[in-house]
Amino acid sequence: MLYNYGSINIDYVYRVSHLVRPGETLSSQSFTQGLGGKGANQSLAMARAGGDVTHWGRVSQNDRWVLEILNQAGVNTSLIELTADASGHAIIQVDDHAENAIILNPGANHGFNERHLDALMTSVTPDDWLLLQNECNALASIMTLAARHGMRIAFNPAPLGANVHALPLELCQILFLNRGEAAALAGLDEHAGVAELMDALYQRLPEVELVLTLGRDGVRYQHGAQRLELPAFPVTAVDTTAAGDTFIGYFMAARQRDASIETCLHEASAAAALCVQKSGAAPSIPHASEVAAASRDWPARDVLRH
Repeated sequence: MLYNYGSINIDYVYRVSHLVRPGETLSSQSFTQGLGGKGANQSLAMARAGGDVTHWGRVSQNDRWVLEILNQAGVNTSLIELTADASGHAIIQVDDHAENAIILNPGANHGFNERHLDALMTSVTPDDWLLLQNECNALASIMTLAARHGMRIAFNPAPLGANVHALPLELCQILFLNRGEAAALAGLDEHAGVAELMDALYQRLPEVELVLTLGRDGVRYQHGAQRLELPAFPVTAVDTTAAGDTFIGYFMAARQRDASIETCLHEASAAAALCVQKSGAAPSIPHASEVAAASRDWPARDVLRH
């Protein structure tokens, strides 16, 4: 079983010609509202990939409609707390080049306490997976509890904040990072080479599996002496929102069924490539049948070993 201790947000998405500059007022080309949050996105992606995922989260009673979306995808929502607190929300700009800018308010996602965490742990067994992002509070506490209960931890420290540097990252089995997050954790410039980033992260976290997503430059994987590289699939991006979350959900679904690392990388990359061709967060996350069909149509991408 995989338990996702993850954010649930309401996304307010504005399509714009360019990202708003300081002091500028800009009319949007369109507006949509929907389910978002890195946690919810990753649970949706894992469920649509055929994985077995239970979501741990908090959302306002006024937004219980989000549970229906998660339920329909196959996410177990029985442990999501409906609260009087306002839901977390995000204001998202997406420009004509598929780049985005996001303002995030945590809301109910930051309402977890120690008693709540202890109650959640009563349902786990050793070797279950715990998936985390950096949009809920009490991360250090739940990581410590999870390790104490024998859980394997996969962590996506996004959005990266100063709190991440103080977390017990050595307890993680897998870290999912983009280039900026990897550079910040390694103490290097964001423009540092990929090999330099991986070397620095290995020195800091020698036992942790590292998955570095690089957008159009593909993905890198490292565990100990093993280093793998998979080029990106050739697609034209419309909206990159939720692409990283889609990758993580599909990777963890493949990992859950004990697929090889090469298969995990292939399926996750193909799913992310489909995701960026649609607008929005939850609506853009593909189903497993779509990923399988696309993978048959695209030219083969070989995993390179370093």
